[in-house]
Amino acid sequence: MAKIHPLADVQTLRIGEETSVWQFCVILAGAAIGNHCNINCQVFIENDVVIGDFVTVKPGVQIWDGVTLEDHVFIGPNVTFTNDLVPRSKQYPDSFAKTLVKRGASVGANATIVAGNCIGAYALIGAGSVVTKDIPDYTVWFGNPAKQRGTIDEKGNITYHR
Repeated sequence: MAKIHPLADVQTLRIGEETSVWQFCVILAGAAIGNHCNINCQVFIENDVVIGDFVTVKPGVQIWDGVTLEDHVFIGPNVTFTNDLVPRSKQYPDSFAKTLVKRGASVGANATIVAGNCIGAYALIGAGSVVTKDIPDYTVWFGNPAKQRGTIDEKGNITYHR
């Protein structure tokens, strides 16, 4: 059974077994969250969001329509996802850009993920980075804009490029 803090506003019925949702979270009705996830305090999850199993989302993250997080993904505190490349007040697109974070990827604190990009399996995005293009599997990226700085394996062993 999921563990939902009484001060969380959880509108979806699709939350997996052993998932924890902490205080001051808002999860809209259309969202789907897998098993054994940890959704920390002050997280907002919109309707068209899919979160796999064993995912950690740290405090202060907003996950907008069109974002999918596959299994074993880590999202650091205050990561920013976008879903509209040309946002305007009171003008809503017919659909939002899709963003995919593949299995085992990690996104560091305060990184920004621009809409429509894919972060590859087990990739690592450094804190404060701005992702403006697709990130290949098993690579390390950081900076603004993010650039490839190395490779990483499934255990987290990094080889930096010179």
